Amino acid sequence: MTAQAPKPPALDFETYQREALTTDQVKGDGESSLMVPLLGLVGEIGTLAVEHKKRLRDKEKHRLFKERIEEDLGDILWYVSNFASKSGFRLEDIARKNLHKVRARWAMPTGTQLALFDAGAGADEQIPRHFVIDFGTDAKGRVRITRDGKRVGDPLTDNNYGDDGYRFHDVFHFAFAAVLGWSPVTRSLLKCKRKSDPITDEVEDGGRAAVIEEGVAALAYAHARTRDFLEGATEIDHEVLEAIQRMTAHLEVRARTPAQWEQAILQGFAMWRELRKGNGGRVTIDLSKRKLFYATTPAESRKAKPLKSVSTKRAAGKKAPIKAKPKAANGRRLARTSGPRTRLERVAGE
Repeated sequence: MTAQAPKPPALDFETYQREALTTDQVKGDGESSLMVPLLGLVGEIGTLAVEHKKRLRDKEKHRLFKERIEEDLGDILWYVSNFASKSGFRLEDIARKNLHKVRARWAMPTGTQLALFDAGAGADEQIPRHFVIDFGTDAKGRVRITRDGKRVGDPLTDNNYGDDGYRFHDVFHFAFAAVLGWSPVTRSLLKCKRKSDPITDEVEDGGRAAVIEEGVAALAYAHARTRDFLEGATEIDHEVLEAIQRMTAHLEVRARTPAQWEQAILQGFAMWRELRKGNGGRVTIDLSKRKLFYATTPAESRKAKPLKSVSTKRAAGKKAPIKAKPKAANGRRLARTSGPRTRLERVAGE
């Protein structure tokens, strides 16, 4: 019976990097010292591609395929190690950070990583764990949203020269709330800001955070409109997710991964497409399941009833109260500003 060869000892990144550096033929820290491993890396990747070309062409006749591929991968590893050493990096650190990056990008978190940011707040300062929002359209084409029959926020238009459906964009905020457990805009709309903690109220639930969230929604929309509004999409470009994380880096939502942001955007647009197609509908937001659900509503219920105006009340024989014009400290009347405040002005002022 032939004796088996002894198993080689385990090899870690640190040992490999140290030993590989002893075989370096272009020592030093000059430009050529760095360019040699960099160009060598490019060359070896080209060789790897050539071997795969031969495999596709010759199929099983290319009997040395695995042996050649293993050798090429080894050479690539040597050049990566050499370039890292001369650049002041440790292979182990590079590997650890890369693993963290790819897990955050592709693996959905579990357990404590899914804890909601407002778990320790009172019930009236928590985003409702399960709620239903109805989207309707009034006679002027404006979208009105209601919860339990009560109006939420102000009527929205596309704020655009043409019809692009952006009037339904509040569903993006509800998607952020469902998947991420985060949405300053949703907190403002549902009046569940964490006012018992002044710092949290100002930083996490205040005007700046709401502006950033609106910016995230606009960025996602700009990305989606060039991609058929993500119809059939399963991924969001890495550059978009990276930009969103930079925008929100100082907020609590920084704890959420690119994979979670991706799901929030994909689910938000799935609901948005249904709302636009049906000119409204009912969306159920479930934070415990991290999901949103769409249902159609009767056509009549999607036609939001306009609120009674002052003139309507007077026509009905009811006198509308006349508010006194505000005065400055010197007793002079203040000039009245025209037009309603924007949502962001209201959020900042709450």
